[in-house]
Amino acid sequence: MRYRLTFVAGLVLGYVLGTRAGRERYEQLKKSARQVAQNPAVRNTAESAAQQGRQFAGKAYHAVSAKVGERMPDSVTDRVRTLRARNTDGAGADDWGTSNT
Repeated sequence: MRYRLTFVAGLVLGYVLGTRAGRERYEQLKKSARQVAQNPAVRNTAESAAQQGRQFAGKAYHAVSAKVGERMPDSVTDRVRTLRARNTDGAGADDWGTSNT
């Protein structure tokens, strides 16, 4: 899915940069992209995907840390603890400004 979105974004960018339709067509595309981005269904899907990504990352960390054991660098364990504490303290947004709902 990520590769499809990247491909479509590349097509759109290539079209916008290569078009000879001028500023009017660019503004029309920009308005359409903004409408799609502000669509509640799109926003909910993006937030759900982000939440699932965080869950999978947590599972992967547990799986790796179980196999690696005490050989995990302190910087990694400290960062994970910091992120967990921030998420359990009720912080509403991550580093990118998306909510953790």
